[in-house]
Amino acid sequence: MLNLDFSEEQDMLRDMVRGVCAQLSPLEKVREMEDDPDGVARELWEQLGELGVTGLMIPEEFGGSGMSLIEGVVVYEELGRSLAPVPHFVSCVLSAGAILAGGSDEQKSAILPGLASGATIITPAWLEPENGFSPKGVQATATVEGDEVTLNGSKMHVYFARAADQLLVLARTGDAPTDVDLFLVPTDTPGVTLDQRMSISSDTQYRVELADVRVPVASRIGAAGSGWATWDKVMLEAVILASAQAMGGAEHALEITAQYSKDREQFDKALAEFQAISHDLADARTELDGGKILVYEAAWAQSRGDDISRLAPMAKLFSGRVYRDLTAMAQQIFGGVGFTLEYDIQLYFRRAKQLQLSWWDITTCEERVAESVLA
Repeated sequence: MLNLDFSEEQDMLRDMVRGVCAQLSPLEKVREMEDDPDGVARELWEQLGELGVTGLMIPEEFGGSGMSLIEGVVVYEELGRSLAPVPHFVSCVLSAGAILAGGSDEQKSAILPGLASGATIITPAWLEPENGFSPKGVQATATVEGDEVTLNGSKMHVYFARAADQLLVLARTGDAPTDVDLFLVPTDTPGVTLDQRMSISSDTQYRVELADVRVPVASRIGAAGSGWATWDKVMLEAVILASAQAMGGAEHALEITAQYSKDREQFDKALAEFQAISHDLADARTELDGGKILVYEAAWAQSRGDDISRLAPMAKLFSGRVYRDLTAMAQQIFGGVGFTLEYDIQLYFRRAKQLQLSWWDITTCEERVAESVLA
């Protein structure tokens, strides 16, 4: 039976991550890191590595802590609450997950300890200009010639590319929709070009051009033709953490909005005393709690080995909507000042929409849920 009570150890993990983020990455630091070419709050990143948070879900044999997705949800609620500018999701979740799921023993032993400590950063190069989240959206090509692979194509929304040591490139190797493989490409490889792009959330994203980039065949993760299956499995679990991140951000946004509504007076009474505003806050709390329960259920099901093909996209779909709608409502309560840089709510509002559109957008989640409903 689903247990919504966290253990003492999980509560301690939450307190530790919250404290470290508050100390080393307050919102002033978040503002400072907006649109930064590197994008990583280095002091926080190093501390997360020393505390074992970077390797939280990597097996102990590779230098990690070997914890479950439930502990991951605890961490990601706090990363979402603090808006921590760190590459944990792209490196320690997606890239590490792909290597764990599809990599050879040699690749795991060589790469995972660095990811677990935070000393190595790998980021996926997946999405492409004017293409979607399905395997057909991967049109960058990988041509095998002897013991080398030549990569060509363009990638968008590559997070922390300047800070990364390697890219995890999804590239097409055949004509069938799922003929997609994963390749590790050092960012300093000849033919790799990084072009920073600005986003609504002012996070650090790049367009990556691959022009006759040559890497060894041994850089492929897993057997030929297995890349998309590996990536899809990793994404199915990872979006649960992205959902937890959304819930953490939404909860803090609601907290600061509720406090503002009690402090700000209009017509000789606090905003919170107006029925319409108090009802908006009540609705937001209800939606937020519902979203958190859905995220917890998805993480719990995954930790038990249950099928999460419906729960994971449901969690991402619902949490993304709650985060976006809640922060939009909050902006209305703050009024015009809520859009000024001095107020924190705009940080959450902008990131809510970006997260809703990232790592499976609305349409992708709806299609996956519908597929499971109609099967």
